Amino acid sequence: MIYATIMAGGAGTRFWPASRKMTPKQLLNLAGDRSMIQSTVDRLGTLCPPKNVLVVTNEVLVDAIRDQLPDVPAESIIGEPAKRDTAPCVGLAAAWVMAMDPEAIMAVMPADHVISPDDVLQKAMQHAASLVEEDETRIVTFGIKPTYPAEVFGYIERSEELPGTEYPTFDVARFREKPDAKTAAEFLKAGTFYWNSGIFVWKAKTILAALEKFEPEMTAHLKTIQASIGTDSFAETLTKEFTAIKGTSIDYAVMERYDNVKVVEAPFQWDDLGNWTALPRQRGVDDEGNTIDAKHLGIKTSNSIVRSDDDHLIVTVGMEDCIVVRTPDATLIANRNDESAVKEVVKKLAENGWTEYL
Repeated sequence: MIYATIMAGGAGTRFWPASRKMTPKQLLNLAGDRSMIQSTVDRLGTLCPPKNVLVVTNEVLVDAIRDQLPDVPAESIIGEPAKRDTAPCVGLAAAWVMAMDPEAIMAVMPADHVISPDDVLQKAMQHAASLVEEDETRIVTFGIKPTYPAEVFGYIERSEELPGTEYPTFDVARFREKPDAKTAAEFLKAGTFYWNSGIFVWKAKTILAALEKFEPEMTAHLKTIQASIGTDSFAETLTKEFTAIKGTSIDYAVMERYDNVKVVEAPFQWDDLGNWTALPRQRGVDDEGNTIDAKHLGIKTSNSIVRSDDDHLIVTVGMEDCIVVRTPDATLIANRNDESAVKEVVKKLAENGWTEYL
């Protein structure tokens, strides 16, 4: 049986001012009428019913996520007491799933990706699960065929192809960190590299065994947490043991060090909404190249992104390559070509003590 784990602990600071501490991007409607996390659960369909969905998030977001996902059992939405990166998140989820089903297959995915069509994703997940069923020591990930030399994604280099598979499936030669522009261009030209989707399929017991091999100190804390699942001491134990873990990414902890990793060339459309400049890919543009999600009047305005979460009229005049985002208590006006500076805004707000805007 497949259990889906959704990692939903990110802050999404590049989507400020819409994204805040209590409403990060996974809780926002950025790519449609449903929030990112709702869409993530929706697209699983019958592959994984809500009772088999586990969400791991920041403990302050548990109630908000439970409100957005009423069909997912409340106890299956777990709050991390401290931010410790993706390896402890995955380990915690695997320990939880093992308590439900020792032979469970896990599908692990972030809450903030846009993937379509749903049925193609589900079939691809079934293919990945069949690879794991054939060999339970396998770890399977999905690679996205690159369309441009991206510097913002990690890469997966493939090697030998597995014969007779439904979707192109390869041994992984190695994982590569986010490259500079020259290296990204070389990866694209080589034709043997994929963007790292951050989506995984494996047996729960396999990933726990891998963590024990490569991160024994982390695993000792996870085992203590696992022993407390279903008991009155779970919350207290989780806080104590999880906080004591030294955080690291699942890529570094396991994926870059594990021998039996396969990569499936993703047959679905995929997008990682990293910042406001991703909106045009999801919501389209008008004749002037603008992406508008607001009540807006534009005069001599082009190649801009305008968004508001209410009926407040936004008028732009003589603007080009700009981002305008309005919320009830804050407005962002930024150069579209310097969008990465939005993360710096959040840092400066914290330094100034303006925490009410975070």
